[in-house]
Amino acid sequence: MSTNVMRPGMAALSVLGGMFTLGLTDNFVPHISERGSLWQFHMVRSVMGIAILLAVVALGFGGLRPKNPLAVFGRSLFQAGAMLIYFGCLSVLPIGVVVAGLFTSPLFVVLISVFVQGKTVGPFRWGAVALGFTGALMVIRPDPSDLNPVAFLPVFAGLLYAIGAVATRTWCEGENTLTLTAGFFGMLGVFGTLGVLLVSGEGAPDSHAGFMMRSWGPLDAEMLFWFAVQAVGSLIGIGLIFQGYLWGEASHVGVFEYSLLVFASFWAWVLWGQSVPLLAIAGMGLIALAGAVIAVRSSSEGQG
Repeated sequence: MSTNVMRPGMAALSVLGGMFTLGLTDNFVPHISERGSLWQFHMVRSVMGIAILLAVVALGFGGLRPKNPLAVFGRSLFQAGAMLIYFGCLSVLPIGVVVAGLFTSPLFVVLISVFVQGKTVGPFRWGAVALGFTGALMVIRPDPSDLNPVAFLPVFAGLLYAIGAVATRTWCEGENTLTLTAGFFGMLGVFGTLGVLLVSGEGAPDSHAGFMMRSWGPLDAEMLFWFAVQAVGSLIGIGLIFQGYLWGEASHVGVFEYSLLVFASFWAWVLWGQSVPLLAIAGMGLIALAGAVIAVRSSSEGQG
């Protein structure tokens, strides 16, 4: 008999708790980006995160050894690439815009399933894709006379995240949650180390604008504290989300992930006074609605 007991209410609360945690901790990135380096951040945070995971394994809770190392490596490459762009954008764009861009990933999952995997998608999901990309344009609000390519980077992060999501299902079936988490943090640590070694840091502007261009920043007690907050917060948030998927149906639980749009924007308003224009709020609503439709309709491939 299966030991997995479905608890839809607890699943929803668990995912909401995870998104609340991530929405809060991601708003602390400006404390790091003001003086630190994106590459240093990922390198140090990954070391902290993997150390925590090793302690969890040492206490007897699972293992880190992958069944298919190459599959875990490939999946981690795309997921970590998405997060590298995500955190880099947090230093130059409002967090609501960045999160909305990342959450275009279900739209790309549909496109990948059709054009790469050869699956059939019905009118509901095609409509959701159109609706979601309309929402993304409403959030980004591109001005043809003053086009800023940086505003589209979160959407590119959404594409990479979508590839990672497809890879998780098609390449990494049966892998331990701790293994996938360790692979994710490990790959971000590799990216961070390469950045520290290869980015010169010369001519990097002061404050948040220099976050991606600096090689290294001060590693004082304050900076270590914010790195630790990020590492612990990420592990707690990811752990709660994974637990939610263990307690509930993926197609239903996934809908609650869109609460991050609300929590991230709420904390940005509380902590930094960032307001979200009405058009952007409407766009976020369309992205969330599109993702919800895709999640529900994808629970049965024949539903369209």
